[in-house]
Formats: sequence, structure tokens, C-alpha cells
Amino acid sequence: MKEHDSATTIRTAIERVEASVVEAARSVPAATLHEAGGKIGALPAAIKPVAPDFRICGTAVTVHSPGGDNLWLHRAIALAQPGDVLVVYTNGVYEHGYWGEVMTTAAKVRGLAGLVIDGAVRDADLLESIGFPVFSRGLSIRGTGKDYGAIGWINEPVRIGNVTVCAGDLIVGDRDGVVAIPRARAAEVVARGAQREADEATICKRIETGETTMQIYNFH
Repeated sequence: MKEHDSATTIRTAIERVEASVVEAARSVPAATLHEAGGKIGALPAAIKPVAPDFRICGTAVTVHSPGGDNLWLHRAIALAQPGDVLVVYTNGVYEHGYWGEVMTTAAKVRGLAGLVIDGAVRDADLLESIGFPVFSRGLSIRGTGKDYGAIGWINEPVRIGNVTVCAGDLIVGDRDGVVAIPRARAAEVVARGAQREADEATICKRIETGETTMQIYNFH
């Protein structure tokens, strides 16, 4: 098979969410951002942290990888900048360990903020001990290939579940799941999310003093 010129399907220049907005998002749960944005951006519930304490907050570098092949993930590690989160679509082919100890080490050294993959990974114990946050559909020991003739894309939109993720979008993940917030709305949604957290803290204090949720929300 003829070798694919990867440069023709890699976009290197992208606009990212401002660093101050990313920093503000670190203290806002993924579920709160999803709600604050109008119930947007929730990636499939099957995508969970490999270790319970993993949390991701950063800007998306998107990868559309051929199924069963992880060459494009290696290319993305080399391309991404500190603070980026790799968001990987594996063409619906889940049952491979696309990512493990070596790639985790490489990504951590480059200062990346995490991996979200619509597929499986492996080396779970090592990933947890290294401490680089990885969110995946699960674990698989099945190996991958590296086909230089296969076409993939980096920094083009990817569709994961019913959510389209674009390069530069805000990605936040915690034990509850992962949310993708469009770059253009990130500042607004993070501000709304922070206010929502403050409002809910006030509501919880009212409950602790004896009010009921029926009273507070005027339910009937």
C-alpha cells in the first residue's frame, strides 16, 4: 500500500481556549459545566477515568485514528503542546489497547494534560502510578498496528457519541465523566458553572438548617 503523506491531514495551527479560562475550569466539576452550558458536551458515559482520582482539564487536540492502529496517536503526542488533551476517535473499533506505559510517559514528559479516547487502553496499574490522567472506554490487551498507508486526521472535528469535538475546545473530565465545551462558549460556561457551584453550596446550607428541596425549588 502506498504510504500516506500525514502532513496533508494534520492541522498544526489551532486556536485554543484562553489559559485563564482553563485555569478557572479546574475547580468546576464536569457535570456542572455540562448543566451550565445547557446540557451540552457530555461524552458517552462509557468513557471513564482509568484511576478514580484522575481529573482532566485542558484544550483539545483531536485525533481521528484508523481502527486498531495507534500511529496517529504517536504523531499527536509529538504535535501537541503543554496543557493539551488528546481527544481520540478510533473509528468505532474499541477492542484494542491503543495507549499504554510508553505513550503515557511520552505525553507526561511533553506536559500534556491528559487523554480522552473512545476506545480502550492498557497498562492500567502503570498509568495510575505515572499519574498522567487517561479516560477510556475500558482496558484491552489486544495490540495495535502502525499502517503508514492508513489515513487519519489531527485537529479536525471528531464525533464521539452525539458530541462533535473541535480542536481547541475545553475538555474537563472527572470521576463522573467527560464534557467538551466549544471554545467560543468556554469563558461563559465556566463562569456560569462557577456561579452554579456557589448557588448549590448555598442551597445545601439551607437544607442543613431545615428547609426541604420542595420548599427551596417551589416544587409541588
